Amino acid sequence: MKARFHGILRFLLACLLPISAMAQGLRMPHAAIDISNDLVQAKWLASGKVNSAAGNLMRGAGVMASPAAAAGSETVVTDAGTVEGAVSADSKVRIFKGIPFAAPPVGALRWKAPQPAPSWTGVRKAADFGARCMQGRIYGDMVFRDNGPSEDCLYLNVWAPSASSSARLPVMVWIYGGGYAAGSASEPRQDGEILAKKGVVVVSFNYRLGVFGFLSHPELTKESAHSASGNYGLLDQVAALQWVRKNIAAFGGDPDNVTIFGESAGSFSVSALMASPLAQGLFQRAIGESGAYFSTTLSAQPLALAEEADQKFTDSIGAHSLEALRALPADALLDAALKQKAIWFSPIVDGYFLPDYVRSIFAGGRQSKVPLLAGWNADEGDFHGFFAGADPTAANFIARAHALFGDQADAFLKLYPAATDDQAKRSAQDLAGDQFIGFSTWRWIEAQAATGNSRVFRYEFDDAPPAPKGSTGPSRGAYHSAEIEFVFEALASKDLPWRPEDEKLSDLMSSYWTNFAKTGDPNGPGLPPWPAYGSQGNYQVMHLSASPHATPDEHRGRYQFLDALPPPKPAPPSGQRR
Repeated sequence: MKARFHGILRFLLACLLPISAMAQGLRMPHAAIDISNDLVQAKWLASGKVNSAAGNLMRGAGVMASPAAAAGSETVVTDAGTVEGAVSADSKVRIFKGIPFAAPPVGALRWKAPQPAPSWTGVRKAADFGARCMQGRIYGDMVFRDNGPSEDCLYLNVWAPSASSSARLPVMVWIYGGGYAAGSASEPRQDGEILAKKGVVVVSFNYRLGVFGFLSHPELTKESAHSASGNYGLLDQVAALQWVRKNIAAFGGDPDNVTIFGESAGSFSVSALMASPLAQGLFQRAIGESGAYFSTTLSAQPLALAEEADQKFTDSIGAHSLEALRALPADALLDAALKQKAIWFSPIVDGYFLPDYVRSIFAGGRQSKVPLLAGWNADEGDFHGFFAGADPTAANFIARAHALFGDQADAFLKLYPAATDDQAKRSAQDLAGDQFIGFSTWRWIEAQAATGNSRVFRYEFDDAPPAPKGSTGPSRGAYHSAEIEFVFEALASKDLPWRPEDEKLSDLMSSYWTNFAKTGDPNGPGLPPWPAYGSQGNYQVMHLSASPHATPDEHRGRYQFLDALPPPKPAPPSGQRR
């Protein structure tokens, strides 16, 4: 967690000065970080909240099994063949891991749209997570239960209530975050077992990352039937949704009631899938947790600019043709990509998956017209970047405000006040969080409310997870990604001294999320009322905390101020992807 947070801080420090420069959306440099996951994994498994009946959870992808199912296992016939999963320790959930949803994207299929998974005979064992996609150790808060990274990584997992073989239950498809550089569907904080017990089928999947998922190149564009390149990771997401459409009924899910939900880059992906014509009809509801393609963080750049920058990278490593690029060993290619600093490989406006900028698609009402539940966390940012190395005092805050905003500084200071040093630090933190995540998510919510012809629900996650045992410092607040384990009721995946109010909030949030998946409305019996978002209700925001409650948006003026700032400067001609 700490390392991931520090990576975010580096991004904010690089982009905050000046404010207009933030609009360039620089791809973040990598920071190689490694930690030992054994303790967390052991405690998670020992908690009894994750099934271990299928054997060692740390093994790689499933292998062929004999037609005779093992005790406590389940078999399901998919379009590619029969898979054998397992049942949870309490027999309430059927669990299938490592099901291939596309062919391995290796060799000639590197930087190709995902192809159908090869069929098999007999019964394929689906007891272990598939390999995560190629990546470095980027974020220290990511704990994996797979067997390591590989190009052969397009696998998904299914958690289904045991009584659901023909129930046509709502389906929730999770998309992990990680800046399109890291992540995996094997993380324990994203385990779907407990969520499935609330009457939904949960699916999670891997998608290609970094240079493997988002490299653009003129030769790749030329060989494409769609004259596009670069969004292979997003095409993987579409392929996973197509697999759900074809196969989820066999697991008891309803292919006509699918909710996509994700956090950080996963939330950005949800907004992109809503905008993409390729994904229309593959889902009926959407949930976004912290982030959308409506601002400058992870901004999607035009294809031509991406091609120019990425070809400079490939030329720099001596690979001057597609044949040479595809012949490079995966580890060598990854190492080369991790060493360079100018490019953060992530989605672009390729003319195919994204025919236009996401914001323009929403403005024109061309997005998927589905109910949306979205929001962000109270402490997404950090105050240090705003002060640019100066002491975090009220006087320095005011001086900085005048330097950045000129004749708009007085209006800015009314929205981000600095009467005291403490208030100045809080306002600087709020601005950092707004620019990093809050503002883009607000724009997304506003756009869907305006043109989506569907109900929208907005939240703010305010709960500050407790500091680790023995820590002498304060809690980090409701930091970026803190809500994930609450949504999945997976608090036990982190070794923190959780309080009863945390457990209660986690149960509440998982109920809201699953209710929304079932009906398009998070409300339900016994839950605090969550009003829909819109002008008629004074833009209600559900505050998710130990005392959950809804209030009118108290900070609407901040987002309107940011929205009224001059547009970003044109992209630089250097070819660097920004």
